[in-house]
Amino acid sequence: MYLSNQSLLVILFVGLVAGWLAGKIVRGTGFGIIGDIVIGILGALIASLLFPKIGIHLGTGVLSAIFYSVLGAIILLFVVRLARSGGRF
Repeated sequence: MYLSNQSLLVILFVGLVAGWLAGKIVRGTGFGIIGDIVIGILGALIASLLFPKIGIHLGTGVLSAIFYSVLGAIILLFVVRLARSGGRF
């Protein structure tokens, strides 16, 4: 698979927006800009694997990718927060 510079920038932008939005929704301490990008990209991977298997399809395009990524990042942040706090909020 070949990624152009433009598609890499789109992936990073979507990851940044998704990580930032998920951090605001979950109201965590934040992970910085690099951490937010990583959380957003991992959230997108989680969402792209999990949602189609349970039958959730929300459309196509950048806004749909951001929405999927935000939902996946929120799930990831909840799991990280549960792991850090020993299973309780």
